[in-house]
Amino acid sequence: MKIIKIVIVLALFLVALALGSQNQEVVGFNYLLAQGEFHLSTLLGVVFVTGFVIAWLVFGSLHLKSQLQVRKLKRQLKKLSPTTSEPAQTKAS
Repeated sequence: MKIIKIVIVLALFLVALALGSQNQEVVGFNYLLAQGEFHLSTLLGVVFVTGFVIAWLVFGSLHLKSQLQVRKLKRQLKKLSPTTSEPAQTKAS
């Protein structure tokens, strides 16, 4: 299943690369401090990769935070649970 996902992502990347190579129009881009002239395909690629990296950082930090919380709660649970398992005593009526 993992190989199929990798093949699909690779195929999508190749399609995006082929479409981007056909779009070589130069556009003006105003960013915070200056203005530049870029090929549209290059600009789209840079913006996409930047967004992808930012998303990985945000969701990676959230995942790390949740994993640390799970580890902390497991430690607390282990500390609070009895270390020796004594058989439960049943009342005979």
